[in-house]
Amino acid sequence: MPESFFILSKDNLELAKDEVIAIAKTYDRFSKSKSFSNLVIIQSTTSWEKIANRATFVKLSGQILRKMSGLFLGEDNYEVLKNAKTFACRIVNLSSKQFDIQGLESSMGDMISKLSSAEVDLKNPEIIIYLIFTNQQNFFGFSKPFKNPKRPKKIRKHPHELDWKLVRVMINLIGLKEGETVCDPFCGTGTTLLEAESMGIKAIGVDFDEKMYQITKENLDANGFKSKIIKGDFSHFTSIEDKFDGIVTDLPYGTASKVSENPQELIKKFVEMLPRRKKIAIMCKKGFEKKLKMNPSKTYDIYRHKSLTRTILIK
Repeated sequence: MPESFFILSKDNLELAKDEVIAIAKTYDRFSKSKSFSNLVIIQSTTSWEKIANRATFVKLSGQILRKMSGLFLGEDNYEVLKNAKTFACRIVNLSSKQFDIQGLESSMGDMISKLSSAEVDLKNPEIIIYLIFTNQQNFFGFSKPFKNPKRPKKIRKHPHELDWKLVRVMINLIGLKEGETVCDPFCGTGTTLLEAESMGIKAIGVDFDEKMYQITKENLDANGFKSKIIKGDFSHFTSIEDKFDGIVTDLPYGTASKVSENPQELIKKFVEMLPRRKKIAIMCKKGFEKKLKMNPSKTYDIYRHKSLTRTILIK
């Protein structure tokens, strides 16, 4: 089974690892994974491009060609360059050892040039060859130039809106696929709806605030998105339960939040209404989750600033 590598940002590393693994399992429930520092190796029928296209915190990714016990590479390792005209070499050192990275990349480039007809192109290579070093194991792999997905436009924002990266992570953690539908009962400026549609996932947003309703509508129109928006109380989601596959939302958390009732009471009421057989990812102010009878399968604390830490709950 093919193996892919993903080098992740070290910010919120546990979240980043679980996201990549969740994406792989969304498309291939038999996929396997292992981690070395901020490197995740995925064994799956799902391509590295498909996983990287959805993931939020991936810095580098590609396909593993072989595991290595040393630095030696044979002629057969460069078969991937058979039809390539240009290439570049990259050394990624995640080990505690010290390497002359520039020297190794240069030597490797010279070796490959002698064993193949491809030429070195550091600016725009057709293929990038990787040597990845960890304390446990070394890996030889490659990738092709990969463009990050185009970001949705957001022409109107709000100071307390949900970070798009966290929305995307929550959608991925609950395993929603293209063509399925997510519901955000507190949609605010429409971040969940925008991210979902950019991933090929349908969306329904609910918000009782006329201003938020209009902002969401404008943001969707600016992207040509067709998500449904409902102006109404959050409880409206219970009447459309058959229209969506999962819930992703950021719960109101401050006394200054513009909600129809006390935030703590509202959150309790909301959790009591959650459908049992839906995929659910919600975010709340750290501490609130202790008052909820949700029994999440996983929680993640996201530090925002000294007076605010958010908690993501996955069920």
